[in-house]
Amino acid sequence: MYKRQALSREYIRLLNATPQASVYALTPNYLEAKEWLKQSKVDGILYLPADFDARVGRGEQSVFSVYAATDAFLNFKNLQEASSRVMLAVNDAHRAEGAVFLPPQGLLAVASSVPVNVSGTALYNYTEGYGSYLIPAVMIIIIFQTLLMVIGMVTGEEAERNRHPIFKKQSQLNTNLTWRQALYNVSGRTFVYVMLYFIFALFLLGLLPHFFSIPNIGNGRYIITMMIPFLIGTSFFGLAASRYFTDSEAPLLMIAFFSVGYIFLSGVSYPLELMPWYWQAAHYVVPAAPAVLAFVKLNSMGGGMADIRPEMITLWVQVVVYFLLSLWVFKHKHYRFRL
Repeated sequence: MYKRQALSREYIRLLNATPQASVYALTPNYLEAKEWLKQSKVDGILYLPADFDARVGRGEQSVFSVYAATDAFLNFKNLQEASSRVMLAVNDAHRAEGAVFLPPQGLLAVASSVPVNVSGTALYNYTEGYGSYLIPAVMIIIIFQTLLMVIGMVTGEEAERNRHPIFKKQSQLNTNLTWRQALYNVSGRTFVYVMLYFIFALFLLGLLPHFFSIPNIGNGRYIITMMIPFLIGTSFFGLAASRYFTDSEAPLLMIAFFSVGYIFLSGVSYPLELMPWYWQAAHYVVPAAPAVLAFVKLNSMGGGMADIRPEMITLWVQVVVYFLLSLWVFKHKHYRFRL
């Protein structure tokens, strides 16, 4: 909220000129600004009180508030640094103006005064702790990684058995599955994986936050709704990638190697907008990336289904694409049948 006065306009102009911040819009409605923050259109809110200019003009200390979402520490730090830098510039300017009209004995008091003071308020991550910020994202990555590892180990072991059959003396038929057989195969495997990991997800996302006192303000129904396309899409993703799982050990090394990259691709630890275009494109390839953003919005920010609509669309598109890819992979896999 703001009032169009000279000092307010000057402060907004200086803030917009800093390399760390860019002014999205001006509004007298705080609730509208809060909705922008929920929708990730902005990373923070600068609240200028109506008497901001008047208090500074009278030589009193004026306090404005910066509301910043601390679910992304880099954005929070940039906004804090920009507002502090502008505050110092405004303070220096008004100290110099005040010193012209004061006698020498008042110069010391003016030099030590602070006309503008920043009052910061952390939203969502009230403790401003690193664990509260990172653990919700890591929990989704754990579910994604372990599910891929299970799928990779199972399909890798099957590939080993097909290459080195146990019953060598019996006649065998090396053939492909029909489309219907591939559909039954993919659907059956996905059903088992999703049911097992749905129970695991309930334990990991529902109980662990209470054990470790992690902020958890999300609606359970919304989180379950989000987990459905995430688990299905991850299962199809793993089955489609099983074409490259030639043994049971390779998936463990391959998936562990990319574990750190999943967090960066999600846009939680580093702003997605600042990434090169090819990393932004990779964000829409891995199901863990939109799922992390959606879970953080629901669990840590108390958002609703409307707030995670882009992530839900991405997850369901991934479900369709990886379902078709997994069908094609299983249709063209070679299987050995004993006669």
